[in-house]
Amino acid sequence: MKTSSDVQVMSIESCAAKAVDAERVAAVCSRMPAEADLVDTADIFGLLADPGRLRLLLALLEGELCVCDLAVVSGLSESSTSHALRLLRAHRVVSVRRAGRMAYYRLDDAHVRMLLDLAVAHTEHTQAVHPERDLSGS
Repeated sequence: MKTSSDVQVMSIESCAAKAVDAERVAAVCSRMPAEADLVDTADIFGLLADPGRLRLLLALLEGELCVCDLAVVSGLSESSTSHALRLLRAHRVVSVRRAGRMAYYRLDDAHVRMLLDLAVAHTEHTQAVHPERDLSGS
């Protein structure tokens, strides 16, 4: 006996064989970023998916902070904070300014600020449904 989920899987599989609106599909494909750009963008979202790194970035919305202060704000150890900041810096999400032995981090540019502002605004006005977090088994 087929369940509704079986029907959905069959429908999805049948869509892979043909395009319903070939003109629209061609237009979407022509605007799709290059594969390398897609991978880089997915990497950025992956970096933002970690709550500790996200806390660091949200702290930097207030302006430049040193590693020690970022560790306190984020609740991470200084070592974990430094590691997270190295990853974020490698992906041009944050930049650093050195003053003697101190390192001060800031958001790299306005695009990062906008991305964070939009993500926070989105979560503040919506209520997410997290079936993967529902551990009750229902």
